[in-house]
This record gives sequence, structure tokens and C-alpha cells, in this order.
Amino acid sequence: MRGEHRHELRELAETIFADARSRASASETGFDAGLWTTLEQAGLARLTLPEAAGGSGGSLTDLAVVLEAAGAYAARVPLVETDLLAGWLAHAAGLEVPAGPLTAATAELTIQPTGDGATVSGTLPRVPWARAATAIVVLAGDRVLVLPPAAVEITEGSNVAEEPRDTVTVADVTLGPGAVAAAPDGATARLGLRAALGRTLLLAGAARGALAESVRYAGERVQFGRPIGRFQAIQQQLALAAAEVAAVAAASAAAARTAAADGFGADTTAFAVAAAKARASEAAGVVARIAHQVHGAIGFTREHALRLVTTRLWAWRDEDGSEASWNDELGARALAAGGEGLWPLVTGAP
Repeated sequence: MRGEHRHELRELAETIFADARSRASASETGFDAGLWTTLEQAGLARLTLPEAAGGSGGSLTDLAVVLEAAGAYAARVPLVETDLLAGWLAHAAGLEVPAGPLTAATAELTIQPTGDGATVSGTLPRVPWARAATAIVVLAGDRVLVLPPAAVEITEGSNVAEEPRDTVTVADVTLGPGAVAAAPDGATARLGLRAALGRTLLLAGAARGALAESVRYAGERVQFGRPIGRFQAIQQQLALAAAEVAAVAAASAAAARTAAADGFGADTTAFAVAAAKARASEAAGVVARIAHQVHGAIGFTREHALRLVTTRLWAWRDEDGSEASWNDELGARALAAGGEGLWPLVTGAP
């Protein structure tokens, strides 16, 4: 029954994101308000949050299906930030989860207690989707803060995919008791793993999207009297890209299953997420390179849909931990496990 449910969820997500993509120009950037409204109406915007927090009570494996589809169609909405990060952090801290699209940040801020609230100052660099968010949920040391965008200064910025990565300046903002709470245990590590898993699932989708565009184009582009997809050199490159896409899909799905079963506080989850993000970041460059080699110069134009997924591959491979940083984490955990603990660590066996 779960397999049937997952299949129906995948069909729903693919339909929603494909429809949004078909209605938008390849040159459009910024928040897609229409898509967000559709996701909220379908119960996908806060899929893993409990119903008491305004969510749908779904599982991480359900969310994995939705995020992979979002990556494949370059969806311009803060799904990871709203559901996996800001929504979870606010709810775990016992705060009311604000309505609408949310974003999250981790930063060192100056916090002065004022009764049951606090006065806050500081700077939050490169906050995803800050300009579109109804609230910014911040993990500041041992405190969780909910900042209203109207009370802060937002300087717009972007990553290479032109997704919002804004600087938020907080100058003596006073927050009431409903916007300040103690951070849950292990919040920093768990938030980092959640962000990395979400980014990995988006990378898996973007890699699939780049491969699909390349296979389609190779079947349509005629050179020397036949489609270029019939040339052995093109076939070999597409096969290599397909292998990378399959590897990332397997690693990201395994990480999501492990997190769903063991929780983000488990060593098994930390290892699985680290391995998946490192593998996805490695594959991102390979898949993007092959996709542009197959397309030639046309794939680099602003009007071409390929740009939407390849620029995200380039941007996301370094966000929420690069390939090198997560490989360092894997190495440290393997050394700490020692000879006897390495096999159980890798396989998850007791």
C-alpha cells in the first residue's frame, strides 16, 4: 500500500511542478507565488510537519519524492526551508509555526533579554528566499527566534542559479515571548543534516532533469543526416551521466529512509546524509558538463531550459556543505569507528 501511495504522490508532484514549469519563461527568477499556492492547497508545502503545526503529517520518504520532483523542474519555491528547516525548528522549540513560505538561518546574534522576550541585533548572510518569506526562523546559539521580515532590512542577493540568497540586517529588533524560545537539544547538528538532506534530494532531481533534457535533445538534433543520439560518443557520455544520476538517486533515497527510520540524531543518519551529499555534489559537476557538451552552445543561452537545472547543480553542490567538507566528515567518522566498527557503520548492521 505504501508503494501505491508513493506512486500517486510522485504523479501528483510531477504534475504540479511540470505544469508550473510549462507556464513560466526560462528567464523568470524569484518566488513562484502561484506554484506555492498550489502546493499549499495540495498539502505538499509542509508535508512532514504534524497536523497540529499546520502540516500534513507525512514522512521524510514522502518528502523525498516531492523534493526530487521539485529539483527536476527547477521549482522556484522554498520547500526545504519551509518544511525541513524553519517549520521543524519553530515547532521543535515549542513556537507557533507561522503561515506562508518560511526560511531559516543559523547565526551569531546579539540577544538582550527583555522580560519574556528579547532585543536582537546582528547580520544573517545569504539567507535563502528571505525576501519572499513571511518569517525568518533563526537558530542563534541556544535560542530560536522568529523574525518578521518587516522588522529587518533585506539586501537582495542570489546564487549562480539566480535563487534568492539575501543578507538580513537585524538592528535592535524587539521580539515578544511568542517569538523567542530555547533551542531543542542538538539543534545545530540536526538542522545541518536536514539542510544537507534537502539539498541532496534537490540535486538528485536536478541531475535527472539535466539528463532528461539531454536525452530529448540528442534524439531531436540531426547532424550528418541522423540524430546525434545515434553517435557512439554521445551515447557513451549519456550513459555516464545516467550512471551518475542513478548513483545520486540511490544515495539520496537511502539517506531519506535512514533519517525516517532512525531520526536525525542517530549516527547512522549522519553517515548516510554525509555520504549522499558528497556523492551528489560530485555528480553535479559531471552531469552538468555532459549535458552542456551534448547541447553545445545553445544550452548556455538564457532562454534554454537546460540552464535552469545545470545552474542549480553548480550552485547546490556547494550549498549546505561541499563535496570536500562532507568527505572530511565521512573520513573522520570512519577513523573514529575503527576496524571493527567500520562495517556496521557503512551497512547500518548492528
